[in-house]
Amino acid sequence: MPTIFDSMKFDLVQKDPQTKARAGFVTTDHGVIETPIFMPVGTVASVKGVHQRELKEEVNPDIILGNTYHLYLRPQTEILEKAGGLHKFMNWDRNILTDSGGYQVYSLSSNRKIKEEGVKFKSHIDGSYHFFSPESVMEIQRSIGADIIMAFDECTPYPCDYRYAKRSMHMTHRWLDRCVSHLENLPFKYGYEQTLFPIVQGSTYKDLRQQSAEYIANVGAQGNAIGGLSVGEPAEEMYAMTEVVTAILPEDKPRYLMGVGTPINILENIALGIDMFDCVMPTRNARNGMLFTAHGTINIKNKKWEADFSPIDEMGHTFVDTEYTKAYLRHLFAANEYLGKQIATIHNLGFYMWLVREARKHILAGDFREWKEKMVKQMSQRL
Repeated sequence: MPTIFDSMKFDLVQKDPQTKARAGFVTTDHGVIETPIFMPVGTVASVKGVHQRELKEEVNPDIILGNTYHLYLRPQTEILEKAGGLHKFMNWDRNILTDSGGYQVYSLSSNRKIKEEGVKFKSHIDGSYHFFSPESVMEIQRSIGADIIMAFDECTPYPCDYRYAKRSMHMTHRWLDRCVSHLENLPFKYGYEQTLFPIVQGSTYKDLRQQSAEYIANVGAQGNAIGGLSVGEPAEEMYAMTEVVTAILPEDKPRYLMGVGTPINILENIALGIDMFDCVMPTRNARNGMLFTAHGTINIKNKKWEADFSPIDEMGHTFVDTEYTKAYLRHLFAANEYLGKQIATIHNLGFYMWLVREARKHILAGDFREWKEKMVKQMSQRL
């Protein structure tokens, strides 16, 4: 039978002397992930608008994210099993992490009913009813076959009253125990191992976050996640909760902050000891014409770029940055041409990957704090 907590290895290589930032390596059967890392979101087995070849050769992430809720509804696990798992289905031979679908059940589906047993919800696609339990979500994630899989949790909204947050947190812990015991009886499907990450909850209440972090730390998993942040709370509250939790989670295991965030959020959370991030922001904002750069954000739809024939980004993180001009990209958006969204998406993902890799370089060099402070100042500008 599979061992729940032995499949993945984490090597902590360097700690920053002035912050809690760390650089390390996560090793799974699909290769090495250099941390800190950003994971592009491939919700439905596709990073929106980007070919796998461009993703690999230009953006070059060590790991991407897939979504259990979406993949369960479409193409459905039966098809993924016939394909030999998600890696083969989408032709991606590097690492994949799947979230548990908990967040989507709460944010996308109407008429959901949460009980101790699990969650009954209505599909956002065709209105059909479905039921997720900790056990069924572990089975679905075995069928999808990601390298890192998440425990089924309840993601509380913001704001959330204390009593609800406390009840929800305890239920998330009980669900985690059910995930762990069910996984022990579920063999791996595709000849490589999977690693379970539990999720810390507790909304924006310090005492609940501490309790949850202690509970999660005691499970002894190979990596741990922090959920329920980046759901509308002010950035200062996010940072405060992250700090509380990273002080408790074991230092020798990777820490994943789910759903975060802006480039500035990412640097600030790296400084608090986070190793892994994912967010739809670089891809979603790209499709609306927002470009992130080392010198600030650009709204490419603005008239000021109409006759600007300089490259999209002189830093040239990906081929699109130097092959196309700002004026051309603005024109594509004005004409509502698909190519514009694709160019902007590749640019933003390339920038995010550059940012976390640059952060890693500065952690290894010992000057992360000064570099981070300079970057935060630069990136907060609107160009």
